[in-house]
Amino acid sequence: MKRLMRLISHSGPYARRCIAMGLALALVAIACLGKLVAMQLVEGRATAQAATNARTSKVVLSASRGRILDANGTVLAQSVERYNIIGDPLSISTFKPVDCGSQEAKTLGYCHAVDGKPVGAAGAAAVARLLAPVLGLDRLELGAKLDGTSRYVVIKRDVTPETKRRIDDLHLAGVVYGELSSERVYADGTLMGSLLGGVDDAGVGVAGLEKVEDRTLTGTDGYMIYQRGNGGEVIPGTVTAQKDAVDGKDVTLTLDADVDWYVKKVLTDGVAKFGAKWAIAVVQDAATGEILALEDSDQIEAGSDQAKMTASRAVTQSFEPGSVGKVITMAGLLQTGARQASDQFTVPDRIDWHGQEFQDSSPHGAERWTLTGIVAHSSNVGMVMASENYTNDQRYEFLRKFGFGQPSALGLPGESQGVLCSPEQWDGRTKDTVLFGQGYSVNALQLTNAVATIANKGVRHDQSIVKSVTGANGKEESVLNTGATRVVDEAVAAQVLDAMEDVAESYKSTSSVPGYRIAAKSGTAQVAGPDGRLTSIVADYSAIIPADNPRFVITVAMQDPAGTYGGITSGSLVAQIGEFLMQKYQVPNSAPRKDAAPMTW
Repeated sequence: MKRLMRLISHSGPYARRCIAMGLALALVAIACLGKLVAMQLVEGRATAQAATNARTSKVVLSASRGRILDANGTVLAQSVERYNIIGDPLSISTFKPVDCGSQEAKTLGYCHAVDGKPVGAAGAAAVARLLAPVLGLDRLELGAKLDGTSRYVVIKRDVTPETKRRIDDLHLAGVVYGELSSERVYADGTLMGSLLGGVDDAGVGVAGLEKVEDRTLTGTDGYMIYQRGNGGEVIPGTVTAQKDAVDGKDVTLTLDADVDWYVKKVLTDGVAKFGAKWAIAVVQDAATGEILALEDSDQIEAGSDQAKMTASRAVTQSFEPGSVGKVITMAGLLQTGARQASDQFTVPDRIDWHGQEFQDSSPHGAERWTLTGIVAHSSNVGMVMASENYTNDQRYEFLRKFGFGQPSALGLPGESQGVLCSPEQWDGRTKDTVLFGQGYSVNALQLTNAVATIANKGVRHDQSIVKSVTGANGKEESVLNTGATRVVDEAVAAQVLDAMEDVAESYKSTSSVPGYRIAAKSGTAQVAGPDGRLTSIVADYSAIIPADNPRFVITVAMQDPAGTYGGITSGSLVAQIGEFLMQKYQVPNSAPRKDAAPMTW
């Protein structure tokens, strides 16, 4: 070093400058070498890790929501493949289209053009010009949306795979990409609309059966961790962790879409024919409690906002059953031994009973009717007279045993359990009006199951609307409700069924099914109108078909139909549904009726 300094001191000015510059460059080289050594040997591992972290992505592998199917395997609701189109505005800001005919286009094997002409812009404007026509969006609005420094903007949700492929053909990888999503679609528009309900934007069931079965239908998402290239693609061999998604289970209903479709048509036509405000219907398997159809006349599409906010009227609507309630009273009278079906009464058309006046629906003279005849002729006066020794507690007990005043086993959203007050709350009139279906309210499901109890020889089954669930492994598991309770003896049920067959014969001109015996009961009850007063009526009709070998129970109820009486209005719709069922399921014709109980004496 001393020798170097002596050399510099004895050198000329030019030489000294050269030597000084050389020393400076040497020092810079030494510093760079030191930094390189530090980066390679000291910081290399951390730098490499940082680069790896920047390239690493964790992608959610979305599970598909299970399907909802009818009893025959017809798909009623399913999730289909869709994509959310995502933009990266920060990357878009540096996007430059590749001009067709350029050397770059030849090298890359693609170029960008709009209607065969150069894009004529860069950045967000260029991407918008290319993308807007494919997505059907406004070019200027899309350009404004993509102009920014964020890394994630949803351009459009739920585009089809076909549209996604068209976007891929635009060669916008790295600035625009598609995230796998799904869309819930429903098969038949307004068929079972509110009953099926719908899902929210996150795919969660929020109404109807979609809500009831949400946990079953919802799958478990998986994930994949990998390193991505500049275009967002997976770098081969870099997947470090992966967990497969598990799709939700399929739910198979007891509902038959063919039957439900026909019921919907009958209700819609019936409302138009009779000028009714609405109509509802239930079709139930008499022996198992399975619901084959549950419909109303409302025109609400499954999955729509209205379906998400409105529960099915067939589930929510409650009404007084009217004279259908006499079926319950007769069953209770016979089961307790308070009366026999052959007991004889002289029945006027009106009566003063313990300070309360009761009357029948139409004037008649003093009729000599048995208890069977009282039910067959639907006499309010006769029911009051026959129930003199039928206590209030017994009246309440059998209404409860037949399922009134309590929810069904279905657990459907918005389901009304009706109103049935305890005997202690009955006034001097209500204690007798409950004998003929007034003073309490029911829904159509409850009423149908009560009549099905008679059809099923006195045993009330828990109703079912979900038949089975099937996992991704294909294993099917039955989830039918199997609870059953004997309500009345088989002999009692047979005598009530006999009286109901007399009722059906009285409506033979309007509500019959050729070749088949029917057991039924009609009802007509006042309900509150828009002004809150009892200015409206509900006409209902519940029938067992065939009466000699019960297969189905059908209930129809309408509000304010022209024609008023349930046997004439709702009964005619029941007959149409019954005829369809007999044909569809190829039910053998009924045997001739024998040994009908006497109605008069």
